[in-house]
Amino acid sequence: MTQLDVRPQVADTVIGAAEGDVRGKGLGKGSVGLVGSAVIGISTVAPVYCLTSTLGSTAGEVGLQMPAVFLAGFLPMLLVAFAYRELNKAVPDCGTSFTWTVKAFGPRVGWMCGWGLVIATIIVLSNLAGVATSYFWLLAGEITNNPSISALDDNKLVHIATCLTLIAAATAISYRGMTATKGVQYALVGLQLAVLGLFVAMAFQKASAGSFDTGLDFSWQWMNPFAVESMAAFTAGLSLSIFMYWGWDACLATNEETTGSAKTPGRASLIAMVVLVGSYLATGVAAQMAVGSGVDGLGLGNPETSDNVFAALAGPVMGPLLGILLFVAVLASATASLQTTFIPVARTVLAMSTYEALPSSYAKVHPRFKTPGRATVMAGVATGVFYTVMTLVSENVLTDTIFALGLMICFYYSLTAFACAWYFRGELRRSARDLFFKGVFPVLGGLLLATVFLKTLIDMWNPSYGSGSTVLGVGSVFVIGVGLLALGLVIMFVTERRSPAFFRGQVLTKSTPALVVED
Repeated sequence: MTQLDVRPQVADTVIGAAEGDVRGKGLGKGSVGLVGSAVIGISTVAPVYCLTSTLGSTAGEVGLQMPAVFLAGFLPMLLVAFAYRELNKAVPDCGTSFTWTVKAFGPRVGWMCGWGLVIATIIVLSNLAGVATSYFWLLAGEITNNPSISALDDNKLVHIATCLTLIAAATAISYRGMTATKGVQYALVGLQLAVLGLFVAMAFQKASAGSFDTGLDFSWQWMNPFAVESMAAFTAGLSLSIFMYWGWDACLATNEETTGSAKTPGRASLIAMVVLVGSYLATGVAAQMAVGSGVDGLGLGNPETSDNVFAALAGPVMGPLLGILLFVAVLASATASLQTTFIPVARTVLAMSTYEALPSSYAKVHPRFKTPGRATVMAGVATGVFYTVMTLVSENVLTDTIFALGLMICFYYSLTAFACAWYFRGELRRSARDLFFKGVFPVLGGLLLATVFLKTLIDMWNPSYGSGSTVLGVGSVFVIGVGLLALGLVIMFVTERRSPAFFRGQVLTKSTPALVVED
């Protein structure tokens, strides 16, 4: 057992030495601090965009228990965040889930975990680009008071051209490094949180004044998840809630570029989670008090407005002038997330290439910007091609692909949580802290997400799930979700023939951590 100096840099050095097969990537060291890392995590989640697209849908599924479901969705994310924090302390590698699951379960499980993260991110990037495009033209129409400008979004060629332009701009900013990324994010995240705070304050004011007939008085019963009418409704709401928190792990993807790489990213992820759950609860309660969760009028559960709640509530709650700020906030939220979501996918691809799990060409780091340049460009091109093809093929296919996203999220998050407990299995009896933070909490989080994964898989089989389209009588969401995972298996087997060393465990090896004690 090694005794270490109390200085963090010495502990980091020894831990890194214990993980001798973990490789440096050449990324820019010390580019991001604690606040910057937390901002990147918040930005990737895109809280204002998530709220406008899922607030109404969640209320439609669980009614007044919507705030409780937000809390329920926060629980597995928090438990998994503890797993990420502990793994990052031991192995601060930008490959995150990929690297850690290889260390715990071996190369094939790790490769599939990395694939789940990459494909989920490509789907999200395409969705964010589409939302940002729609809000760009919607905002332009609102500002000019010209409906014909807003209608340009319905022109498929104009929509695709605008979308590809936004993807190219986000790729360029990410390509130029963490310094450029961080500066843009401070402005965009600050704007969306400020406008969201203004909306919450004005919604509470409208609620206290009884401005809307559907408004409600606050009740603590709203925080009771057991009051949801059915298990099916609760699971559906929980799946939406989990999606609302996805992306906080971008904090960890920048660990090799963060000051204090072993501890800062984990702390930043927890800060981001607290900001998110606070924002979601405040907005959910304020909106429910102001307009209720019913299906009539401005009620959050109204199916005609539930897919874009803020577009319906901006004017009534904030007035015509301030309401435009809410449109700006949604556009800023989607745009900011579009830019930062390149971070985890590019760095995961960089790590997989560095460890010979993907072609070596993606392991190149730009000599000036210290970013995974080729991997970033690849992610941008893949996003643009994916969105263009899906849009031209069918809007239903694009919608069903987005519905399949939850499957990917639960897949790689749960694997990472289980990897934590298995990787640290030799330390769980050392102290109560190790038992809970390295074992009990990650396993609980993994089990919760695995349950949602299985339940979603069952629900997807039904053709009514998603757009309602079918393939040979099976729901197209199921076909897309399972098909994307199966595609990963095919690519993995092809890669194994070309890069046998990684899959033999000769590059990145399974291991357990050396027992390290800090005095």
